[in-house]
Amino acid sequence: MAWGRAVLPHRRGLWILWLLPALAGGQPLAADEAAYEERTVTGVRGQTVELSCGPVASSPPAVVFWSFTSTMAGGSGSPRAVVVGSGQEVVVAPGTGTLGRVTLRNGTLELRELRAAAQGRFLCQGLFPKQGRLRVGYAAVLLRVLVPVSQPFVRATAAAAAEGAAVALTCSVREGTEPLSFSWQHREPRGGPSGTPVALGGSGAELSLAPTNRSHAGWYSCTALNQVNSRTSEPVYLDIVYGPDEPAISVEPSSPEQGGFSAGEREDVVLSCLAPSNPPSRYIWLHNGSQVHTGQTYVITTIARAQAGTYTCLAENTHLQTRTQATILLTVYYPPAGSPSCSALATGDLRDVALRCRWLGGFPPARLRWVGPEPPEEEEEEEEEEGVTGLSFSMVTNIQPGAATRNGSSFSCLASHPTLPRAAACRTTLWVPAGGPSCTAAATKGDEYVMLRCRWEGGMPPVTLQWQDGRGQALGDPAPSTTVLVLNAGGTLRGQDFICEATHPLRATGTECHVLLGKPHAPLVPSPPLCHGGWLHVPKALSPPSPHTEVPELEVERSEVAVLEGGEVRLACRQSGGSANLGATMAWYHPKAVEVTPGLAKYQLERGEAWLNLTIQDAEWPGDSGTYRCGAANAVGAASLPVRLRVDRYPAPPNVTISRLRYTRARTEVRLEWRTQGAGNLTGFVVQRRRAKRPPLRVPGPWETAVGDIEPHTRDRRVGGLDPAVLYAFRVLAVNHRTAGHPSEVQTPAEPPFEAYPAVTGAAVAGMLVATVVSLLAVRWLAHHQDTLPRLHNLLFRT
Repeated sequence: MAWGRAVLPHRRGLWILWLLPALAGGQPLAADEAAYEERTVTGVRGQTVELSCGPVASSPPAVVFWSFTSTMAGGSGSPRAVVVGSGQEVVVAPGTGTLGRVTLRNGTLELRELRAAAQGRFLCQGLFPKQGRLRVGYAAVLLRVLVPVSQPFVRATAAAAAEGAAVALTCSVREGTEPLSFSWQHREPRGGPSGTPVALGGSGAELSLAPTNRSHAGWYSCTALNQVNSRTSEPVYLDIVYGPDEPAISVEPSSPEQGGFSAGEREDVVLSCLAPSNPPSRYIWLHNGSQVHTGQTYVITTIARAQAGTYTCLAENTHLQTRTQATILLTVYYPPAGSPSCSALATGDLRDVALRCRWLGGFPPARLRWVGPEPPEEEEEEEEEEGVTGLSFSMVTNIQPGAATRNGSSFSCLASHPTLPRAAACRTTLWVPAGGPSCTAAATKGDEYVMLRCRWEGGMPPVTLQWQDGRGQALGDPAPSTTVLVLNAGGTLRGQDFICEATHPLRATGTECHVLLGKPHAPLVPSPPLCHGGWLHVPKALSPPSPHTEVPELEVERSEVAVLEGGEVRLACRQSGGSANLGATMAWYHPKAVEVTPGLAKYQLERGEAWLNLTIQDAEWPGDSGTYRCGAANAVGAASLPVRLRVDRYPAPPNVTISRLRYTRARTEVRLEWRTQGAGNLTGFVVQRRRAKRPPLRVPGPWETAVGDIEPHTRDRRVGGLDPAVLYAFRVLAVNHRTAGHPSEVQTPAEPPFEAYPAVTGAAVAGMLVATVVSLLAVRWLAHHQDTLPRLHNLLFRT
């Protein structure tokens, strides 16, 4: 066995040499003279371990020998020397570096930077001085080398998994002395405290997540622990793909109602959709089934009533290709147009007042209610406002007893709507007009009829008037404010008394006026002439003696109308006043005093109950200019109003001058060019022609249009279709719509110029080409037939 190169002192070296054979063979000395000790020591790889030879309190051995027998799998099983020492002299056996850095101090073996191969049985044999003698001692040390656990690493069966799938995570270490224990930590994706996911599937080297859910997503790390140390792995992210869940739709401003949401017209509405999903959902908004927006939030600026309906939020997970959707009903509220209107009418028995309030339209309909009565102004301090009637939508009617209502009482209709910040209102005051009814009588044209008229205007509701005969029998229908009764003028009317009874709900008793028709005793007198020259005959015996005629009253939109030639104009006429209800016949008359009847191509009549419009198409100057009359006639008389129509011509266009007029070579066409002079609007040009004056034709022919409808920007034109044997004269006119300008000067076409130069040039070029070709052919022939003309050949081809 090699012991190294250390040089030992002479005396002690002899002892060591004497003991080497026995020590190297591992054979102990006699048992009765030796002390034996056996123990177990634990060391950590990479650190330092001390193995003592004998008791700690004993003296260090004079000579010590350490040997090692490996107990690891694959070891040789035979002992091998490690170190020999005597006092300060130490010899380390070669090959001990596999155990660590070996040192010997006072018989104690130190293994620094301990290696895993040092695990085994170390035997110490030493000579211990005792009482002047050397005693042999043995120490068997079983060294167990612990390996620190390395940093673990985590492997997952999938980096991303769909919710509900199974995922397993495994924690592995490269080395470490068993037994090993593992623990798992889980941290949420967006931070938060770490936790031990014991409930997720165990605390061993494998963590099973089956089935996975969205709470399993996050960072996972594991910690490995043994007797020496503990190490934690780097975190690994596990992504759980899920969703989208059913969307939740919110509306701002929030106004939920049964079955959906509502918003006021012209409000800004914000629709938000949330559908939890990983990866985040892609949102699509549908309005009544049509896509209108992409994104989580849909802002509707100043929403309109047409934007009401169903809104669907479609959420899509692009990774899983899954979709969910939710739908809401959005109702747009809008108020009725305008404002509420109040009216008061007498009921059927003329004793009560029907208060009516209307405000149609809107969604939902406006809520209406009557408030009142409010006392007259002079009594406001004495009495307070009375109760409120029931609610209704769009229309509400309140029957107010006439006998219990004071003259001048006011009632208010209050209207409320969800879109209005405050209620709207209208007000009506019930009052009786002053005075009483007035009765008049008049004879119609030709004394055929007698017209009785009763009037009492004002009041709210209006006074109801009803004609009665002397026996109290009602004649005609009751009417508010004014009523007219037309009777057939016969002998039976003489001496009869007619009564007009006036009734108002706020008056306990009615009022009446009388008309007594007496026997005529004087001839008829003419009434003032009407517009068409007729006369109205009125019986003087009528009572009262002041007859009242009711001829039609007319109004025209304009008394004077102007239109440009070729245009269209409308003349409007209507009846006004009370005569519009007397069935007057209306007609239009053109300037020749002839009635315009339907069916004429130039005129178009539009007729209403109390109006008649005349439309004149394609107005001509000056034929349609003049005074038109609108006339109307009824049983009482006739009237008419004039309307003056002025047809104006368009302004004259600028003058035209011919700058060039020349025949073509065939004399069947001419090239005509012109220019304008002066300012003015124009819409085109017209080219005219005629046969020029020639003996024996002393008078030139009439002008005829050769070319019309020439664009206003054009200044030249080819005119064809000419007879070469005829001499023509031409002129040009500018046109502004239907107004033609002053014609240009009259010119006859010039002859075309002589164009011989092109023909001569062409002939010369053709002759040169022919001569060149002939010369080339002659030279070629001479080159191939040199014997025929030898001198010429030599002259041309030899130098």
